[in-house]
Amino acid sequence: MIDPKHIGKEIGSFTVAAEAGQLRLFAKTVGETNPIYFDENAARDAGHPGLPLPPTFLFSLEFLMPSQAWRDELGIVPARVLHGEETFKYHRMAYAGDQLHFDVRIADIYAKKGGALEFVVRESRVTNQRGEHVADLRTVLVHRNG
Repeated sequence: MIDPKHIGKEIGSFTVAAEAGQLRLFAKTVGETNPIYFDENAARDAGHPGLPLPPTFLFSLEFLMPSQAWRDELGIVPARVLHGEETFKYHRMAYAGDQLHFDVRIADIYAKKGGALEFVVRESRVTNQRGEHVADLRTVLVHRNG
């Protein structure tokens, strides 16, 4: 069982650059066709200072967290993890070239199915290079026991 004592634990803090090439690849991969995600002129014509981040792109940046030691500390076995849910709350736009800082913590831990499934809720606060609050991400990981 994952110990609920970890609720509230800060599990990582890291900064990553939002690179234009990654944004374009992500947009293409998810089937985005709006030219503002591919063409800087189209983005500027739409009122953006550069290529905006596609709506769910921040989720992919979380995978760049340098240390995954928190999973070992909680006893999470990656082969037993399912992605349960992802929510995003945006406070401002982010763009290619931004330096995005993630502060990540464990927000909740609970079990269902008599402990066969454990849920770990992870929250990330994202700010840009100016310290402006960009978004809050909430990820629910499902850990299968047994």
